[in-house]
Amino acid sequence: MLAKPRPLDHIADADDGIAAKAAGFDALYGHLSPIEIIERSANDLFHDEIAAVSSFGADSAVLLHMIAKIDRTLPVIFLNTGKHFEETLGYRDALVADFGLTNIRVIKPDEAALERIDPTGNLHQNNTDACCDVRKVEPLARGVAPFRAWFTGRKRFQASTRAALPVFEAVGPRIRINPLAHWTTSDQADYMRAHALRENPLVAYGYLSIGCFPCTQPVQPGEDARSGRWAGHAKTECGIHLSGLEVSLTDASL
Repeated sequence: MLAKPRPLDHIADADDGIAAKAAGFDALYGHLSPIEIIERSANDLFHDEIAAVSSFGADSAVLLHMIAKIDRTLPVIFLNTGKHFEETLGYRDALVADFGLTNIRVIKPDEAALERIDPTGNLHQNNTDACCDVRKVEPLARGVAPFRAWFTGRKRFQASTRAALPVFEAVGPRIRINPLAHWTTSDQADYMRAHALRENPLVAYGYLSIGCFPCTQPVQPGEDARSGRWAGHAKTECGIHLSGLEVSLTDASL
């Protein structure tokens, strides 16, 4: 007699099914324009069960502008890590007003976890991974937990680690959608100009990828857009786009 599957086997089987579904969506719809991908996903594939995640960073305006054209009430999740530049918070409020977005959901780190793990607020100085885990990965897992899918503004050109980025990808039991994955820097700039979209004011000072202020620096000439993140460290991603989020999303406590 075959042994009964363990709970983790059920999770693995479910995740395999989601991965196959994401691959199928990518084959069917990944070639469409960003606005078509957003419309198809929001209105058909994941109707009322999809959100967007935005950092309101250097190039967030494009995705949010497209979303507003499709559905201004679509939930937009913003991680308030407690370490943002003031300019980013001001930019968030300005874009919300510009586009008439009506469903911004601000997610914050768990206060008890911060008190336990980062009581002085200086964890970033000696353990950037742990800092991102408590301030970004766990809060985002809570933020997207009610949904079956979410949009991001990630693009292949942003870094070598994103060179093979698909439009649809599985993250644990959910699907992450990157409508702008195939876009180039020219596509981005052209859309910004065509629609007269405002930039995050930090871009003018060389901040081409904007995260928390202690770990973000201006980009140097010739470097990729994300080189100013965790400068001096081997770290290239905060973790919300890596396997740590998958673990959080399959945690039974969510």
